[in-house]
Amino acid sequence: MLFQTALRSLGPAVSRTPPLEAVRAGAGALIGLALAGLFVLTPAVDPALGLYMIAPFGATSVLLFAVPNSPLAQPWSAIVGNTVAALVGVTVCLTVPDPALRIALAVGLAIIATILCRAVHPPAGAVAMTAAMSPEAIHELGFLFALTPVAAGTALLVGLAMAWARLTGRNYPFRQFEAPNAHGTRDPEPLERLGLSEAELVGILERYRQSFNLGVEDLARLIGAAELQAATHRTGPLVASDIMSRDLVTIGPETPMSEVADLFRHHGFTSLPVVDADARFLGVIFQIHLISRAREDALRLRRGFGAAMKRLLDRERDRPVRAVDIMSVAGPRAMRNTPVAALLPLMADGEVDAVPVLSRGRVVGIVTRTDLIGALARHAT
Repeated sequence: MLFQTALRSLGPAVSRTPPLEAVRAGAGALIGLALAGLFVLTPAVDPALGLYMIAPFGATSVLLFAVPNSPLAQPWSAIVGNTVAALVGVTVCLTVPDPALRIALAVGLAIIATILCRAVHPPAGAVAMTAAMSPEAIHELGFLFALTPVAAGTALLVGLAMAWARLTGRNYPFRQFEAPNAHGTRDPEPLERLGLSEAELVGILERYRQSFNLGVEDLARLIGAAELQAATHRTGPLVASDIMSRDLVTIGPETPMSEVADLFRHHGFTSLPVVDADARFLGVIFQIHLISRAREDALRLRRGFGAAMKRLLDRERDRPVRAVDIMSVAGPRAMRNTPVAALLPLMADGEVDAVPVLSRGRVVGIVTRTDLIGALARHAT
């Protein structure tokens, strides 16, 4: 038993990562370092300008592109951490002649300095070590080494990581605890409405010595997700088929928007499944899609783009907008046996109003936010 426990402790400590996420991180580092090397930082040592690649930039790229939510990867940690470590490394290199003692002192003092500056960044140790192991370059560059290549190169990588995160739908730097939510208001995201203040969350991180590993917003999100998961335990092992609406009103892909609007008005729905002639699921129209389309048309009319725009709008009125033109095909879907626990996080963040339930490609039900709230209310009493 003890041997098995020891073996397990030597196994991976990180949960499985989707292959697509691994490719996203690797591609980001590849593109970021390639752009930096092609346009700013030379591969060979450049004592004149100091704009050249150093090995720690590879370690910095791992954090910036693979774990951008880590406190150790944030801009302050990366730029200030590497720069402070470079200053320490240069100072030690210029004052300590013995190579072994110089390297040990540079790394040890860099760790102390970055912690005191609240700028812990693991590659900073490698930056200090690089300075201590390069006396010729340091004697040539002096303290300029901390500015170029270290500070300039790290800032460049941080900027590229920000751009890559935006392009690939990630948040970097990570959102602050009191930042506006997805709707632009000051309310916290639904999963973060815990009744705990930022100071209390910081206290939890410090108490368990996790402030280097987790940000306050990530902690709030994890606590909220855990509470939602615990709620599903209290409600029992519910699945989608237990709570879904079965008597569905569906529309075809050629249904005109005027008819869709009438159905929304008559039934009070917020979503309508779109199916083909064989009842196979094609997509969903949410009420917000109809509102957005009407707003766009009204704006174009109000702006009055001249005779050409008038002719275009006339042609659109001749061929009415159909359901297939605005339906969503990329939203989440469920099966009859999908646990309610999997549906709760989807609807808690406000991005999804309803999830269609499919069986062999045909829609057999739909779980709306109202269905979910009703099920939770019944099992909570």
